Amino acid sequence: MNMKRRRHRRHTEAVDLNVTPFMNLMIVLVPVLLLSMVFTHTTVIDLNFPSGGKAGDMDPESVHLEIQVLKNQLIVADQRSVIKRLPRLKNGQHDFEALSRVLRELKRRVPEKRDATILLEADTDYQTLVFTMDRTRSFMILRDGELIAAELFPVLSLGDVPEGSGS
Repeated sequence: MNMKRRRHRRHTEAVDLNVTPFMNLMIVLVPVLLLSMVFTHTTVIDLNFPSGGKAGDMDPESVHLEIQVLKNQLIVADQRSVIKRLPRLKNGQHDFEALSRVLRELKRRVPEKRDATILLEADTDYQTLVFTMDRTRSFMILRDGELIAAELFPVLSLGDVPEGSGS
């Protein structure tokens, strides 16, 4: 007896991939990533640190605006003379409003000037540095019913107060 073996081929269907969970993940993940980008936006301020050049290399004709931040006062000066000394207020804070007024007057006199140097004592706190930089870079003005920031001296350099200065 000759029996032929029959081979039964199993009829298999192609299985479709279920991409629904992946699509759900993308629907949730994309907005979350986009929202987190908005919250992590940071502002960068370009600072120019002074080079180690000698004072004799500088042009004596140009104005070199300096704001010295000391424990008991703020001093606005150029390299030739002191323009204004601003003692601390009675509440112990630096007078940033008066600093802004002095810098606005200087900007009115020399409108093309864009740079200034902020000189700090070694133990100056960070918040004082930030307030000084903000007041040196711009001031708020009311124009057409809106508060806008008007430019003063946006190009800032940082340095240390020279020893024996500002007493």
